[in-house]
Amino acid sequence: MVGMGYRTIKTALGAGLAIWITSMLDLEFATFAAIIVIMCIEKTKKRTLNTIREKFFASLLSLILGIVFFELFGYNPIVFALFILLFVPILVRTHIQNGFITSMVVVLHIYTVENASLYIFLNELYIILIGMGIAILVNSIMPSFKKDIKNNIFEIGEKFSIILHEFAAHLKDSNRNWDGKEIFEAEELINKSKSIVIQDVENHLFRAENRDYYYLQMRRDQLEILKQMVDIVGIVSSSELHVKQRGMLADFFENISQNVHSGKTIDIALKKLESYEESIRETALPQSREEFEIRANLFYLNFEIKNYLKLKKKVFAAE
Repeated sequence: MVGMGYRTIKTALGAGLAIWITSMLDLEFATFAAIIVIMCIEKTKKRTLNTIREKFFASLLSLILGIVFFELFGYNPIVFALFILLFVPILVRTHIQNGFITSMVVVLHIYTVENASLYIFLNELYIILIGMGIAILVNSIMPSFKKDIKNNIFEIGEKFSIILHEFAAHLKDSNRNWDGKEIFEAEELINKSKSIVIQDVENHLFRAENRDYYYLQMRRDQLEILKQMVDIVGIVSSSELHVKQRGMLADFFENISQNVHSGKTIDIALKKLESYEESIRETALPQSREEFEIRANLFYLNFEIKNYLKLKKKVFAAE
């Protein structure tokens, strides 16, 4: 069914359970407990607890101050309006302004019954505690994102492998066609995966970080490097001039495209780059402007792929 998400099911169950419990206890304004549940259930456990904290203290404050205010100045619309004018700055100053709506419902209950007895105070307090307690309970059950994250990380690696393979193929064949769609697909996957990882972190209250997030950030930084290399690969591949280092770099791109998921070959790859740089130094000086430009661009590609590998090494070394 469209719109029947996990959060919707939990909200429905929690709201129904809240009304049932408050009705069983014969509390007045029992349906308010359901409203609290609906307003407190967020996408993650951490957000739910933050929301509940703000709404609880705002509601408790409004309950105490509302009783005092109405008893001193009377139960009439002008007093209620004045209470809002004075109460909102207090919420803002204490950084619990997100609890404004629930706190106003509490005040309206007091205003409606025109009674500041201990019974009304406890009635409201029980409703608040029941509603927020149920919100914590139903939102403590969260789906696992591990499988989605793992699949996305693998798919991102596959996109990188294709990109690097295409770089190698273009350096060998200037007539090869490639639309570069894997770059945009990888970027979209990285953004999507980072959102999932953040949600996963917020569902683990005692976990402040997640290694998958740093891995995805590494892929994001690597992708920026690959995007900068696209035009340079195109310039080099468009030249008909034979340059020895061009084929060497193409083979190197192909090699790292085949080991994109592994961190064990990073040091070997970096040593190969050093050998490649050494071959550039030992080669005779360019004989033409075109050769100079091609070799300069190849050196730039070498520099960027080294940065690409260093980013990867930094993350895998921390494991």
